[in-house]
Amino acid sequence: MGIVIQSYGEEHIPGVRDFNRRLLAGGAPEHLVFPEHPVPLWLPKIDGARVYNEYFLALEGGAVRGTYALKRQACYIAGEPRSVGFYHHPLSEGVVDRGYATVGATLLRGALKDEPVMYALGMEGYDRPLPRMLKAMGWSDLLVPFYFRVVRPARFLRAMQWLRGLAARRLLMDAAAFSGAGWLAIKTAQGMRTLGSPSQRDVSVEEVPEFARWADPLWERARALYAMTAVRDSESLRTLYPAANRKFTRLKVSRDGVAIGWAVVAEQKKKPRYGDLRVGCVLDCFADPADGTPVVQAAVRALERRGMDLIVSNQSHAGWGDGFRRSGFLTGPSNFIFAASKSLAGLLAPFEEKGRLIHVTRADGDGLYQYV
Repeated sequence: MGIVIQSYGEEHIPGVRDFNRRLLAGGAPEHLVFPEHPVPLWLPKIDGARVYNEYFLALEGGAVRGTYALKRQACYIAGEPRSVGFYHHPLSEGVVDRGYATVGATLLRGALKDEPVMYALGMEGYDRPLPRMLKAMGWSDLLVPFYFRVVRPARFLRAMQWLRGLAARRLLMDAAAFSGAGWLAIKTAQGMRTLGSPSQRDVSVEEVPEFARWADPLWERARALYAMTAVRDSESLRTLYPAANRKFTRLKVSRDGVAIGWAVVAEQKKKPRYGDLRVGCVLDCFADPADGTPVVQAAVRALERRGMDLIVSNQSHAGWGDGFRRSGFLTGPSNFIFAASKSLAGLLAPFEEKGRLIHVTRADGDGLYQYV
């Protein structure tokens, strides 16, 4: 019997549970299971929603052999609004049973048939199965730069587990933390980035409880400055960052009483690579890229006030990268990939040139799910 792609309904819940059990029994990591309810917890499809998730299943008879999620949204691409899909959480029984090795490609083809203008984001590096498959199927891709700023160097040196894997390196980092040499080196490296940054004395910043209509004129003014950006008007932003969710801090940045940009920041959940560090993230931001520096600086101050040890972000646009560097951020190794389907890459041609002008942040992937 052939495999067909169908929307996830209530009647499929037992099949999804069995699918998850088979994955776990086959040695799949515990986080690589699919939700056992058809209504997404994050961005459910409700009446009038302009940004929402849908779940799909690959069915062989009554058995679930694969799953994926598709976030549907509007993006502004090459001066025109477009319907775009974000392909995420694809899971295949092929990871535990080679007899289903082709299910991954079947899932992707089904999603593309439904939403040809599509992208994938994150994916944890080019050595992972999904980005390898996307490249084999002719998708275009770019690596989204990773930016970090150390707030408390001594704590960073003692707790940053990803850097402390070797015993010799641990000794060096502990010595640098104890002597103060590490503090001086990190502060000097970050401070050098800020040299020549213009004064921001004419800029005001306020925390706002939600995104109101003040965000719409900014969206209308700045959207055409990007080769691609998800629609970031007030309605879409209230869906992504609802006022009831207090995990997000929303910052409005103004000059002479007019909003010139905004940022959304939050504290990340603990991850083994960061040890017990408190890690703040600049999840999202928007402005004319020329005004990126005061927006980033506002985000930094907000996270520093909340006691973060380290601040991180991923930003694809070259202009925003400049804003982060001028705000004292350093660059580190990135495993955050943006991949565009053939239809999307065609709208962004030449992709190698337009890729530098795409505005992608962690909020454009599934990174907001952890804050639900």
